[in-house]
Amino acid sequence: MIQHVAETDLVRLVKEGNRTAMRELYDRHIRYLTGVAARYVDDGELHDVLQESFIKIYTAIGRFEYRGAGSLRAWLSRIVVNVALDHLRRSAKTSPFTQYEDIAQEEEPEVEDVPIEIIHRFIRELPPGYRTIFNLYVFEEQSHHEIAQRLGISESTSASQLHRAKAILAQKIKEYKTQNQI
Repeated sequence: MIQHVAETDLVRLVKEGNRTAMRELYDRHIRYLTGVAARYVDDGELHDVLQESFIKIYTAIGRFEYRGAGSLRAWLSRIVVNVALDHLRRSAKTSPFTQYEDIAQEEEPEVEDVPIEIIHRFIRELPPGYRTIFNLYVFEEQSHHEIAQRLGISESTSASQLHRAKAILAQKIKEYKTQNQI
């Protein structure tokens, strides 16, 4: 049964073009990769980004080198992030890195009592540029220099977008905690 095949053997089978192995790779990782893509694009674009991502995954799997536990998931995630960013660039009518009004920076709020689903929802509600930079900085652990190079923007734009994203999130969390008496 292919469900119990080790990750290295699964990758080998996918490289050989085994359709059952391709389906198993998809089944093992689709939930996680959906979460990764959902950090960058809206629900209406999610299906397209995931479909394009898996096409790239299956065509590029020959270049994947197993480097230990977690290396496959990291590689898959990197592809999904790249596809999502390409999708955002293609679909943006204007630059997603528009400057909005200045927002006062509040102290970072305590989030222990706020459900993770609520925090994810708040992140997804950020304007696209803020959301993209926040995700690249926080989840992908990229520097402002790396983000700027990747997105074709200045480091100061990256930093200001992150600052504004954090301020919006802090305000939303504060409002949530007040409304829910936390």
